[in-house]
Amino acid sequence: MASRYIVNRGMLTLGIHYQHVCRNVSFTQIREKKRWMKAYTILMERKLKLEGPPPPKPRSQKPNWDYHAEVQAFSSRLHENFSLELLKTAFVNPCYMQSEQKRRQMLGMDSETTALVLRDNIQLSTQGLGFTRSFMTDWCRASFPSLPNEGVAAVVGHLTSSAVVCHVARNLGIEELTMSAEFPIPDDVLHSTFLAVIGALQESSGAERAGFFLRDFVVTELIGKDLFDMWTVVDPMGLLVEELTRRKVSLPEPRLIRSAGASTVLPLYFVGLYSDKKLLAQGPGETVLAAEEEAARVALRKLYGFTENRRPSDFSQPQQHQHQATRSITSN
Repeated sequence: MASRYIVNRGMLTLGIHYQHVCRNVSFTQIREKKRWMKAYTILMERKLKLEGPPPPKPRSQKPNWDYHAEVQAFSSRLHENFSLELLKTAFVNPCYMQSEQKRRQMLGMDSETTALVLRDNIQLSTQGLGFTRSFMTDWCRASFPSLPNEGVAAVVGHLTSSAVVCHVARNLGIEELTMSAEFPIPDDVLHSTFLAVIGALQESSGAERAGFFLRDFVVTELIGKDLFDMWTVVDPMGLLVEELTRRKVSLPEPRLIRSAGASTVLPLYFVGLYSDKKLLAQGPGETVLAAEEEAARVALRKLYGFTENRRPSDFSQPQQHQHQATRSITSN
């Protein structure tokens, strides 16, 4: 009984104390939204529509940027032994040097002060372009020995084009390190900068490491590419006849294999090419002539070894390409 009385007394005292505390506390409702926020947001949206988005800034104009450390990190990230002086020179474009000199002259500096102790990458870019074309040509002829010179030139032209090279350069982070007068960096400037990096790698580590670099980052852009997307052939049947004549194989005979929906809006025809009573290739088309051209392209892909289901290139170790005897199209 005594313990129950003590507990009830304590609870009563606590309830009286809680009532006194709650009388002194005032509760206010907060929406967590400022009254001026709506007007400010509308004003900023109108300003964005009138003035457009702000111009992009290069990474070098943003905080926490150390150019020397970024250049060293670029070399380490690619696991290549670049000479830092050559690598920095490869990133300096002539347009940057001209714009920097004009900016210093506008500030009223004398000629001795405005002189830049820098070298542009013209020489490295020229050297890298020559080495890239030579390596790509040799690799193409070794990997596809049956491909004619026109096809090799088309494949090399695709791999060294501005679109492919700039795509590789942007994914490697070369755009952030490039010194250019304009930003975003134009494709031609980025293209020459990437070739200058190749020239710097050749000077630093030798032609073998530069060739491996091109093989790993540029040659792999051929994955999923069709031969005739890179090489424009106007008359595939005429080219096929020339190839078969040179290989002393009977000329192809086109025959209609099957068709569907010939009387509809979307007809489909399959034409097969036969030589010595053997099927060489077949191709579809909306017309018989289109199907015949597609079949000729399929036969040319088999001839040149550039089919979609060809064996992937083995880059695990240096390849020793051996020139095999030219096979007939029937064996393919």
